Amino acid sequence: MPPLVDYRSWDDDNARWEGFPFREGDIVISTRSKSGTTWLQMVCALLVFQTPDLPAPLAELSPWLDWRVVPRDEVVATLAAQGHRRFIKTHTPLDGLPLDPRACYVVGARHPLDVAVSLYHHGDNLDRARIAALTGEPPPPSAGPRPPLDEWLRAWIDWEGTPRERLDSLPGVLHHLTDAWARRQDPNVVLVHYEDLEADLADAMRRLADRLGFDVPAARWPALVEAAGFETMRSRADELAPDRRGALRNRQRFFRRGTSGAGREVLGEAGVRAYEDRARALAPPALLAWLHR
Repeated sequence: MPPLVDYRSWDDDNARWEGFPFREGDIVISTRSKSGTTWLQMVCALLVFQTPDLPAPLAELSPWLDWRVVPRDEVVATLAAQGHRRFIKTHTPLDGLPLDPRACYVVGARHPLDVAVSLYHHGDNLDRARIAALTGEPPPPSAGPRPPLDEWLRAWIDWEGTPRERLDSLPGVLHHLTDAWARRQDPNVVLVHYEDLEADLADAMRRLADRLGFDVPAARWPALVEAAGFETMRSRADELAPDRRGALRNRQRFFRRGTSGAGREVLGEAGVRAYEDRARALAPPALLAWLHR
């Protein structure tokens, strides 16, 4: 197995995956931030338990192994104690994870412009001082007040660093997806498009259930699909938001919009063309055709 690419930031560290004891049937949910991570976790939870009444908050059922806010030993112990089929969250690309044949890797994809708009608003909802206190690491230095969304989004598109420097960047988002796209024929790699969940949630859930080997009785599907709907999830923000240690200022605000197209609304036609030019320099045409459909 090739060595893992090193991805670390002030609050997460993919080295925490090294030596992780996988089990047969483990599900690893690998997404960029604000790409439908919690949505996919909820879908997996509903497939595992086959009831909307989950036995614990979602972040406890599906912990984020890389996140330095919770000690690694505690996360591994939580997962070791689980008797159900495990589904684990990560924001690390597949080239930074141990790819175990016993596990299935579900990679969520969302239009990068919508990812960026969600990141912008999500940044206002993070309690960075609280996260810093829990990790023991100071947050990155602030460059002062953030610019308006349209200006920030254009700078996000134009940023020319590397994915290892900043995964939540356009190069980082497209690297994460390009790496997964190259592995899409692997039997244990599944790509899920955010807009498929948005357009026909029932169909997307059924297709994911088939890929993961879940057999759901027909009578249970309506309740499961309703529970995975955006408005239903927002109404359950206290138990579904990823906030095990009080890192969010407001759990309701975590579920802000849940629809596509925000980036295009902000940029207009000329801005979208500039984004598309930049994207073509960073990712293969086949991936972009699938991602931008």
